[in-house]
Amino acid sequence: MSERLRAHLRALVGERHPLSSPDALQKAEQYLTDQFQDLHLDVAVHSFDALGGTYRNVIATMPPSRANPPDQPTRPPLIIAAHYDTVQGSPGADDNASGLAVMLEAARSLREVPLGSAVQFIGFCLEEEDLLGSLAYAAQLKGRRQEIRGAIVLECVGYARAEEGSQHIPPGVPITVPTTGNFLAIVGNTASAELVAAVESSANRQVLALTTISLLVPGQGEMLPDTRRSDHAAFWHYGYPALMLTDTANFRNPHYHRPTDRLDTLDFTFMQRVADAVTSSAIDLAGTPKTRSQ
Repeated sequence: MSERLRAHLRALVGERHPLSSPDALQKAEQYLTDQFQDLHLDVAVHSFDALGGTYRNVIATMPPSRANPPDQPTRPPLIIAAHYDTVQGSPGADDNASGLAVMLEAARSLREVPLGSAVQFIGFCLEEEDLLGSLAYAAQLKGRRQEIRGAIVLECVGYARAEEGSQHIPPGVPITVPTTGNFLAIVGNTASAELVAAVESSANRQVLALTTISLLVPGQGEMLPDTRRSDHAAFWHYGYPALMLTDTANFRNPHYHRPTDRLDTLDFTFMQRVADAVTSSAIDLAGTPKTRSQ
């Protein structure tokens, strides 16, 4: 499976910026669309206006394995998401081709599993531009009064180190953080505590080789701005449960937002474990198909 991760990354790594490399940004959008269609998922785009142009979030829907009986309500969908743009000057291997590759691998794995609710896989655009894509999407959800089971946002999930001192501690974090950078951080707000607990429990139970550290922040993370630096914060803004899975980006990865954020710096074993954790969490959160007797 790690070879599929590698193949996705080879296709995606490269600067993907709306102003300096718009063709590459569009190519990444098309790659996500093609991959989702190859999995026979329903694919749509959510268009939004920003930066003087029109941009698109790519949305692929995996329906539940069977329709709910007429007398039982439809379960709200689970969202798994990652952004596909980069900053200028960086090929964005960890930030965030790693998240996209893990999302695609999880989608492939979930195709083989009976699910009780829909799972939506979203490639967000313009995360690096103040979360413009995810804010537009979450605003649309809110405007339509749509519920979701929660959003799992993948943000830099490909860099891990085994050396002591390889992990730095974000300022103000109120929990003990290991000084070795080989864990996956799960960041949620207190309103998303149930979602965080479910993902952490599933990961710890099903992927024993993956160490996780969870952090809950009050409100929308205003007291700890570093906890708001991805698309999960857009869902927080509109009152939806959401969390971020991350290798902690610049607090571990010296290549963050640099030209050296390349494929050869990534840890594919770590990425595969993250993909397995996302898959197991999605199975637990989406549940099993309902029958009339349930």
